Amino acid sequence: ISVNDPKIVVGPKEGFDAAVLEYDGKNYLVIATDPILGVPKEHFGFFTYHFASSDVAVFGAMPKWLIVNLLLPNGTTEEDLNSVMRELNAECKKYGTSIIGGHTGVYSTTRNFTATTTAIGIVKKDELRLPLAKPGDDIVITKGIAIEFAVGAAWFRAEELKKILSPSQISSLQEMYTLETVVKDASLAKKFARGMHDVTEGGLTTLHEIADNSEVGFEVYYEKLHMPPLVKKVVKFYGVNALTVSSTGTLIIISPQENTSKLIKVLHSHGINASTVGKFTEEKERVLIKKGRKEEFPKFEKDAYAEMY
Repeated sequence: ISVNDPKIVVGPKEGFDAAVLEYDGKNYLVIATDPILGVPKEHFGFFTYHFASSDVAVFGAMPKWLIVNLLLPNGTTEEDLNSVMRELNAECKKYGTSIIGGHTGVYSTTRNFTATTTAIGIVKKDELRLPLAKPGDDIVITKGIAIEFAVGAAWFRAEELKKILSPSQISSLQEMYTLETVVKDASLAKKFARGMHDVTEGGLTTLHEIADNSEVGFEVYYEKLHMPPLVKKVVKFYGVNALTVSSTGTLIIISPQENTSKLIKVLHSHGINASTVGKFTEEKERVLIKKGRKEEFPKFEKDAYAEMY
């Protein structure tokens, strides 16, 4: 239950992963909170930074401050904690972010490394980006789909993957954990984008949230969707639907058509793969076009990433 607070510009709403508050008349505060669990312990600090920070970045703000809550299991050593903090601090320095508070504790009820991070950023009012589309806007995505699922398999199901991948290929997939962020993508895209949304639980079915909130439809061309070759092998091996599986690090950019070519050029110039995969439409249909035939775009029912890991 919320009070009627005029400072709240964007509150809790499906499809909006951050809150927006009035700040100083010229700027907004953008605030997001995310849990960190079920990720490789070896890079826990990376995810502790990027999950919540990505949700701030897609609203057009750069993450300026973090509040970090670390819940650690019995047996955690001082070196374990130092390792997390070294990696977390390295990401903070990279993006000009400060940790301003939080909590650290060891608990017998906690089985694995777990955290929550609250990220806070500032954005000029005319640079706020909300995940809303207009008919005719292009759908641009970065990096490709199903990357998070395949990277998770490389870390947590490496023995199984030896049936289809070499040890060096599994190592290559594991190192792709660095793609599971959209902070850089969003900071480059915001100048050209109408809005942005990162692709997490449910994969590209998040397009339904954008369409619902914008009162538009959309069409996606299956053949234009990109998956890195190793990701494609893993998806095929497990028989999962690449459209509906969690893909943290993939950014959906809602791009006015006149901006799309410049947007993609800028992303490519910074080493980020990006392509146009469809568009938003005035008709309310949600369509997947596969081999020239139209079919209903899948809806979120279950996510193979959560089931497996």
